[in-house]
Amino acid sequence: MVFPARWRYNSVISRFPNGKSHQMSLSNKQKQFLKAKAHELKPIILLGGNGLTEGVMAEIDLALEHHELIKVKVPSIDREEKIAIMDAIVREAKAEKVQVIGHILVIYRPAKERKLVLPRG
Repeated sequence: MVFPARWRYNSVISRFPNGKSHQMSLSNKQKQFLKAKAHELKPIILLGGNGLTEGVMAEIDLALEHHELIKVKVPSIDREEKIAIMDAIVREAKAEKVQVIGHILVIYRPAKERKLVLPRG
């Protein structure tokens, strides 16, 4: 079966045909709640010299499924490279970016069995 090019393109970048992302959006109140929870956390994932690999993405996926809210340390000399890596992590993990401070990215994705109960936004 051959799909129209428009469908293939949209399925690859995980977007709906209208261009909107399928990710949820957090309200400011929910982001503040998650920032407070993340304050006490240490980075779980540390990117090494090989950068963002499939193995690292698999670990991020496992960590999100287990913890829901994680910190990822992205050491990079180039600012644009760091931003691109962080955006790729958020996109590929289908997570929500909560906060970026320096080289630390805080992301949230609800697990199948939710551990965090977010306030109504």
